[in-house]
Amino acid sequence: MTQNLAGKRILVIEDEYLIAADLKRALTDVGAIVVGPAGTLEAAQMLVEEDFDLALLDVNLDGEHSYPLANRLRDRSVPFAFLTGYDEWALPPAYREVPRLGKPFAMAQLINELTALSPADQT
Repeated sequence: MTQNLAGKRILVIEDEYLIAADLKRALTDVGAIVVGPAGTLEAAQMLVEEDFDLALLDVNLDGEHSYPLANRLRDRSVPFAFLTGYDEWALPPAYREVPRLGKPFAMAQLINELTALSPADQT
């Protein structure tokens, strides 16, 4: 199933260095191309304008919420998932339907979630 991520460009927004490094390594291992990672809202706002297929957003970026990024991804019809320690009920209602990976998460769980979100290849 992970071959579905091979060649996919995946935006990674995560402010915890070790988690960001682990995400980059795991995604690269399955053949994905990582855009970022970025750990601040300011840096992420620049990256969100690039071309990519999927995105992972940490909800809390050093005290700032990533919801403006989520809105931009929705505007662009880019599938994404939140990475967060927050429970679903703690998210604003407009974001509760967004797939959420609770921290800590297993990399296999993350890969499965991204594979499910990944748009089918157009051939």
